[in-house]
Amino acid sequence: MLSKYSLRLPKVVFGGENPTEEMAAALKKEGAKKVVVFTDKSLRKLGLVEPTLEAVKAAGAEAAIIDDIPAEPTYSEVQNVVDQVKGLGADAIIAVGGGSVMDSAKLAGVCATDEYTVHDLLADPTQASKKIKMIAVPTTAGTGAEATPNAIVAVPEEELKVGIVNDGLIADYVVLDANMIKNLPRSIAAATGVDALCHAIECYTCNKANPFSDIFALEAFDLIMNNIEAACDDPEAMGAKRAMQIASFYAGIAITASGTTAVHALSYPLGGKYHIAHGVSNAILLCPVMHFNEPAIRERLAAAYDRAIHAGATTVEEKSAAVIERMDQIVDHLNIPKKLDELGVTDASVDELAGAGMKVQRLLTNNMREVTLEDARALYAQIL
Repeated sequence: MLSKYSLRLPKVVFGGENPTEEMAAALKKEGAKKVVVFTDKSLRKLGLVEPTLEAVKAAGAEAAIIDDIPAEPTYSEVQNVVDQVKGLGADAIIAVGGGSVMDSAKLAGVCATDEYTVHDLLADPTQASKKIKMIAVPTTAGTGAEATPNAIVAVPEEELKVGIVNDGLIADYVVLDANMIKNLPRSIAAATGVDALCHAIECYTCNKANPFSDIFALEAFDLIMNNIEAACDDPEAMGAKRAMQIASFYAGIAITASGTTAVHALSYPLGGKYHIAHGVSNAILLCPVMHFNEPAIRERLAAAYDRAIHAGATTVEEKSAAVIERMDQIVDHLNIPKKLDELGVTDASVDELAGAGMKVQRLLTNNMREVTLEDARALYAQIL
């Protein structure tokens, strides 16, 4: 556990009933006149962007919409979006969408001048600084991008995803509106929800875990473990959906104070090379990595069991095993594949994946049990 730690948060978070209405006041306070709304075409068709556009109008500002952001974009695709924003003279950005939309918007907010490019930030993220204020309106309950200082982009030449981390990427305002996730397709709700589950348990079992991150990671873990199935299965289970949305935000805060570990590190090559959705990649690796880590994180897993699960286990060993088993049951219940061949990946190379995964030392160093190249090969072999 860290001896020194810090907590970085968005400036204002709106929640509860119809929190989108608060956006107009926030835009007025920031003096916004030209607002760029990041989203995607499917959300526009569903009418989920309309409340945001109404808020922009109520604030007396003009809206420009960018809705062609690809899922899990490359750094060059994000740069194309950044270049669009540069020509619009925006003084505020609102992101209405999932992780890819929010990450693209966050990068646009720090790359709105010609001082550096998205590609430059891959090599040196410290040079980023916020140029445009941002409001994040998540439409999934999972990525936590609304809370984190991270933006994930694909790097095709390395067949890898890379996280750009800088405090300037933290949203200024966050709007948690459960109506945004009410009709989320089950498969997306499941994958993003398990992504949040990974954030919570990884941050809690991380070398950087500390009293600040533990507060948010454990609460997120409890909320997710006891609400994710209902939230995915029942469109009318609004209580469970609200819980998941809050949990996703809390897990994102935990990332800012702690960090993810080998689950995320080893999932990046799956997305970068095979374009597997981020949440699905994490779900595939979650339990194999937790079993691998268990000897080093047994006490922490037992504490997570005590917080979220009450099924009769008594010893530390029993509790540790039970919490991994319950996470595995959740992945099964949500019908998320556990093997790459279930996703049509039949040409995966353990050596290539392990080599790429070992490059993600930013996250592997967070892992409480050291991951060697041979360990990475063995973990990937389990999911082929």
